[in-house]
Amino acid sequence: MDLRIAIVTCSDTRDLAADEAGAALEGLIADAGWTLAGHVVVPDEVASIAGAIAEAADRRAAHVVITCGGTGLSLRDVTPEATRSVCDRDVPGIAEAMRAYSMTKTRRAMLSRAVCMQRGAALVVNFPGSTKAARECWEAIADQLEHAACMTAGGGHPAA
Repeated sequence: MDLRIAIVTCSDTRDLAADEAGAALEGLIADAGWTLAGHVVVPDEVASIAGAIAEAADRRAAHVVITCGGTGLSLRDVTPEATRSVCDRDVPGIAEAMRAYSMTKTRRAMLSRAVCMQRGAALVVNFPGSTKAARECWEAIADQLEHAACMTAGGGHPAA
């Protein structure tokens, strides 16, 4: 499957040039042989984040939309709320797997409010904004993205 992945970085303080976590994710996507469907930086505002998720899923035809940042406890961290506002179905196991894996690296992973959801035929996954944490979350789930995207797009399990 030629997996198309879009990155939506949620930050009031970074632009595309300063988005180190997003750049690291771009490299990981390329290393996996997948296609970058787009990369934008939007402010930590529910409407801006929700609009960028919808744009990536609907107009850029991304199979996976990775949000980067805005998943913590700060009052400005609204990425999970924005994700919920434009998505249809919860996929809790992916966010749980990222937290569980990250807990082996730092106990602060328990503070993540990241969610994973489906928007139509796209999978939306909230990643943390730090480069180290984004790489760790990628390590936790990357091997399941193709199958998850295929199933989200309506694919079935192979016949036994």
